Amino acid sequence: MIEIFERSFALRSLMLAGLLAATPAWAQQYPVKTVRIIAPFTAGGTADTLGRIVAAKLTESLGQTFIVENRPGAGGVLGSDLVSKSVPDGYLLVVSGVASHVIAPALAAKSPFDPVRDFTHIALLGGPPAVFGVHPSLPAKDLRAFVMLARTKPKELVYGSPGNGTQGHLMAEVFQQAAKIKIVHAPYRGASIAVVDIVAGHIHAISTTLTTASSQIRAGRIRALAISSTSRLPDWSDVPTFQEAGYRDVVGTVWFSLSGPPGMPAEIVSRLNTEVRRILQLPDVRERLRGDGIGPNQLDVKAFNDFLTAEVKRWTPIVRASGARAD
Repeated sequence: MIEIFERSFALRSLMLAGLLAATPAWAQQYPVKTVRIIAPFTAGGTADTLGRIVAAKLTESLGQTFIVENRPGAGGVLGSDLVSKSVPDGYLLVVSGVASHVIAPALAAKSPFDPVRDFTHIALLGGPPAVFGVHPSLPAKDLRAFVMLARTKPKELVYGSPGNGTQGHLMAEVFQQAAKIKIVHAPYRGASIAVVDIVAGHIHAISTTLTTASSQIRAGRIRALAISSTSRLPDWSDVPTFQEAGYRDVVGTVWFSLSGPPGMPAEIVSRLNTEVRRILQLPDVRERLRGDGIGPNQLDVKAFNDFLTAEVKRWTPIVRASGARAD
């Protein structure tokens, strides 16, 4: 087994060395064949949607087909790990993000990859903020009233989230600590089930992505008290931010990005970053995403990598302090 592993490692090293030596010529011609983008979550979610929007536009602009393949499992780890161990030629990429590259590795007793070192991080795609909402029957019309109610009923109010260690769970934990309240966490296996239960009145509150809860908020079945963006959103101008209520640390988005295996040529990375940033500024793409609170970004490769590193440093201790473990 050791001999087989050594031969495999040596072969991959030779392939990488060959690719690096040939970088100038073939990188300028990239892509010359179909590019696969792994979405490490189920179809229909934000990762899948963003991946398909970007893939379709890249197909148009770069002249080769970009396809999205769903490889869900282990909070995005399975599909991401597949890409991290592939040849860094730019033809196998992954829709990375805070769930798969920040939270999941912190939840795991032993992650199969280092979220920074074992990938080439290309571009930020964006993502929706978290929203904290309550059932309309709860006598809390705003976040301040909810905090006052929670202080009079410690450990009586129950909030649901998409699951242990999800961004919804962690945002609510940061809010709890900042507000000095104690509310009970009910982890669900997915956001849609939590939304069903709050609409039915089985739980008092919910902390999830704005994307997931938006239709029920618009229908008046969930009262949105605050969102985790840095400012109010154009399509949700009546929903204040946590920062407006005085909770300046309750900020963040459930962001997604585009990454590849470690060692990708800088020319390809730069080209993809430029194209993705251009795509996210297109009027039809902006219109498609703004209803979910996803705005365009203009982070170049270095700025995005700095952002990702900062997110890992920020959320890893919060995940571990929460006591959450991978389901």
